[in-house]
Amino acid sequence: MNVRYRIDYARNVFDEEIRSLMEIRDNLGADFSDIEQKIISCKGKVVLCGIGKSGHIARKISATFSSLGTPSFFLHPAEAVHGDLGMVSAADIVILISHSGETTEILRLIPSLKIIGAELIAITGKKDSSLARACNLCQVLEIKKEACFLNLAPTSSTTSALVYGDALAAVASLETGFGQSDFGIRHPAGTLGKRVLTKVRDVMAADEEVPLVVSGVRITDAIVEMSKKSLGVVAVVNQAGRLTGILTDGDLRRAIEKRADLYGDIVDSVMTENPKYIYADILIVDALQKLKESRLNNYPVVDEERQVIGMLTWQMIVREGIVL
Repeated sequence: MNVRYRIDYARNVFDEEIRSLMEIRDNLGADFSDIEQKIISCKGKVVLCGIGKSGHIARKISATFSSLGTPSFFLHPAEAVHGDLGMVSAADIVILISHSGETTEILRLIPSLKIIGAELIAITGKKDSSLARACNLCQVLEIKKEACFLNLAPTSSTTSALVYGDALAAVASLETGFGQSDFGIRHPAGTLGKRVLTKVRDVMAADEEVPLVVSGVRITDAIVEMSKKSLGVVAVVNQAGRLTGILTDGDLRRAIEKRADLYGDIVDSVMTENPKYIYADILIVDALQKLKESRLNNYPVVDEERQVIGMLTWQMIVREGIVL
């Protein structure tokens, strides 16, 4: 098999699966809406069940539901008949996935699930299948051909079920008002969670770590403080502790170029007056946007009285792995 043929066949796989998705997309209708309504009004959990390739798809759909605010778990049919059916309640919806609709491991769960009282929804490729007839609601995902050259391996069928499940989860999250902060709560360890949960106060230098001098001190005193705190910046405050200026490495370079008297002059003569500042309770991603727009490397952090309570630098945000 030469390179061109190999790539052409790979593209055919893409084309076949895309064709199946487009046909299913164009035929979405009342069945999708009815199933969606059941999901958003569900008082329990949305349970996904499948075996083999359909089981892998069911696991992923369940994970997507949970990520987007709909409580969900995957039920393995083999474990279900050995006690895990006890995880299912009458308040739950059970979505059973089988392309043929005749999968023995799935069908044998149905009598018990009906006794439990759970709502049963089928996702299948065959409208006259045993699974379709046994469930309260059914979505038929009819495909003309699997993308495998033998037309046997689950490819177009599993992709269609996966995208359909993603659509259910995404629409449910939209209808229930699931937002960025909700997403962050469910993903606290990842970068996405940090973007929507981490605030300036969680990252900034605070207390004794804040480089701070009082207005009127000599430039050399400010340099010593800057060196001691190693942030390349010093906040300058008045006697009441309110921010009046900021001294950066750049300010010092410019002062040297102008031949300022570093030993005799006071910090006020070379600092940047009325500098930009931020508050501790804003999201770190918003602070990063402000730094980018202002082309600054740092911001003093103040309270409502403009008392300096922290210092935020670009490097602190980078260490958190947060980017725009």
